Amino acid sequence: MPITAADVEDTVRATTATLAEARDAAWDDPAGAMDWSCWETVEHIADNFFFYAAQLGPRVAGTGSSVPFAWAQRRPGGPGLVLYADRDAGPAGLLRCVDACGALLAAMVRTTPPDVRSHHDDGVLDTEGFAAMAIGETLVHMHDVTTGLGLPWTPQADLCARLLARFFPGSPTDTDPWATLLWATGRGDLPGHRRQTDWRWGVQPSG
Repeated sequence: MPITAADVEDTVRATTATLAEARDAAWDDPAGAMDWSCWETVEHIADNFFFYAAQLGPRVAGTGSSVPFAWAQRRPGGPGLVLYADRDAGPAGLLRCVDACGALLAAMVRTTPPDVRSHHDDGVLDTEGFAAMAIGETLVHMHDVTTGLGLPWTPQADLCARLLARFFPGSPTDTDPWATLLWATGRGDLPGHRRQTDWRWGVQPSG
């Protein structure tokens, strides 16, 4: 089953609804085992939505390089981003950025022909691939963030299974899809399988 614009919208809604429960939390605490803070990681989620939407925008798609936005790091070791949220707007403003950027990607996925190809740092993606990549990164980074903020986060098994089929086709299929996605991205153990320490998204066009 494909990854669709509706899946992007559902992921954005789940993300913002979950994080809305922690508006008074310690957003500058680390996001799980990452070196980034919870705030920085959510900025990265918003930036991904925006950046992937932009790759589908040019009338002549480019498979050799990404759209050349300038990016910057606000501190050594922090994420390099194109888009930053206004800290004065607080967590509510940060979630509006996620919501807005997610809507941009959903709109681009809905209106861009499926045969469009564009550059990703790890390969080439089609329209569905950019939707899938944004969702996949959001799900696992939300695991990082919610670990740091002390919130529950369990995405839908069907969505996780579709992401595994697209990006990690050699993964076990007889295990819980969410636990398997965490394992495939180096974030958890899976009984009977060696822990993943060297992994990458399998980013090639489908079909």
